Amino acid sequence: MNTDIIAGEWKKIVGHVKSTWADLTDDDVKKAEAGRDHLIGVVQVRYGRSKDEAHKEVQAFLDKHDEDKKFNN
Repeated sequence: MNTDIIAGEWKKIVGHVKSTWADLTDDDVKKAEAGRDHLIGVVQVRYGRSKDEAHKEVQAFLDKHDEDKKFNN
């Protein structure tokens, strides 16, 4: 998924974000709304991941969401 599009798609994917990372608080989710780097940051902090681990995890999530979007259109 193009990182510039995440904000525009946020309302559609926020439920998936919450189910993927159930330990995120409402404040975490609000911060993550600002974009991919913010989502990486909240995943890193909340789950104690390294920056690289959080980046890979978020990128995999976004890639999966992008693939799902292709099949649902």
